[in-house]
Amino acid sequence: MKTISVHELARLQAEQPVSLIDVRMPTEFREVHAECAHNVPLDALEPDRAVEMYGQKNRPLYVICKSGGRSEMACKQLMAAGYDNVVSVDGGTEAWDRAGLPVIRGKKAVSLERQVRIVAGSLVLIGAVLAMVVNPVYAGLSAFIGAGLVFAGVTDTCGMGMMLAKMPWNRCQTHACQVK
Repeated sequence: MKTISVHELARLQAEQPVSLIDVRMPTEFREVHAECAHNVPLDALEPDRAVEMYGQKNRPLYVICKSGGRSEMACKQLMAAGYDNVVSVDGGTEAWDRAGLPVIRGKKAVSLERQVRIVAGSLVLIGAVLAMVVNPVYAGLSAFIGAGLVFAGVTDTCGMGMMLAKMPWNRCQTHACQVK
């Protein structure tokens, strides 16, 4: 898979327009994104449609996310669909912002990762308290969440994160995600 540094991408963009899609959640995109990026969330990525809308003939389609993990997954999906001219942006939006490159800032949101930690921690605590106070069977809730976190770490796939991503507060209507 091809990658590019944020500095090199910025140099290319200064010479000619580039096609850059940001595969983070709409609320993450709304918070801060590269000025030239278009939001196509990873969980809604349709390779044919993304290439049709944002790809340019004989020119690469650049993919960015928060730090690089999701953009690599998106590039793999695009390549599996037959599009080889895709490039992942090393370091993602965090690196772009740290480099002082142009960004658009909007409304802050609680990150999906923090939401997972809050929900998982709460469920483990509730399970432990219920096991001590009500019935030891409730320890199973804590064990289930712990097993899910281990699975998420090993596979780099988080079921709780995927469920939380679909919650209404993590989705925006078009007007709600616009940055003023």
